[in-house]
Amino acid sequence: MITIKRVYDTWSDDDGYRVLIDRLWPRGLSKENARVDLWMKEIAPSTELRKWFHHEPGKWEEFMTRYRKELADKKNELEKIGILEKEHKKVTLLYSARDTTHNQAVVLLQVLRSL
Repeated sequence: MITIKRVYDTWSDDDGYRVLIDRLWPRGLSKENARVDLWMKEIAPSTELRKWFHHEPGKWEEFMTRYRKELADKKNELEKIGILEKEHKKVTLLYSARDTTHNQAVVLLQVLRSL
């Protein structure tokens, strides 16, 4: 099972293996408090795409299209998440965006479920 959660939300044993999928480390959060098992910067949207999107809901549809295109070139990283799911049974993808509806974790989860 793969789920998504804000990295700032309270940590739980139920999270399973916690994977941060942001390119930048979350502001104001220590590594100890984040309780991240793996930081997969390489699966995050490119710096250019992240800056272009800037978490503007009006750009959401285009962001999803562009990010899916980037993910098509990241087969190894997508496979790695699948392997982690088999090893740990539950993987929680962590993101730092305030918007819980319009962020890269939502797109990544859709892509992973379609594989």
